[in-house]
Amino acid sequence: MGLWNFVKGAGKSLFGGNDEATPEALTTEVAELGFDTSDLDIKIDGEKVTVAGGANLTAEEREKVILAVGNVEGVAEVESDLETATVFHTVEKGDTLWAVSKKALGSGSRYMEIFEANKPMLSDPDKIYPGQVLRIPT
Repeated sequence: MGLWNFVKGAGKSLFGGNDEATPEALTTEVAELGFDTSDLDIKIDGEKVTVAGGANLTAEEREKVILAVGNVEGVAEVESDLETATVFHTVEKGDTLWAVSKKALGSGSRYMEIFEANKPMLSDPDKIYPGQVLRIPT
């Protein structure tokens, strides 16, 4: 099992502000991003989300499911049996994909690699926000 930390107050608002997160809403979010949710089991305990299953997903897709669930407002932790060896980066105020790429990959001009590694959660390389967690390709 792995445990990933996210910024609870940052992320996509799925629940209209005061509504509580539900496993169904998170499963719908993952499905709307194009991932197969047929054998995913998503549970919520307070601010912690547990994701199990996903044998029908590739390693990259499993990592993206963790990010899709974690980058939702109100989620502080994601625990999962989905194995991953990828490096993650939490966006800080003032970060751009260029700056993240320069820091993580040694060259800002490789920012499109990070953008591609985070599709479909990212729709535009200029639309990142503080607290968002990104996959860094290896």
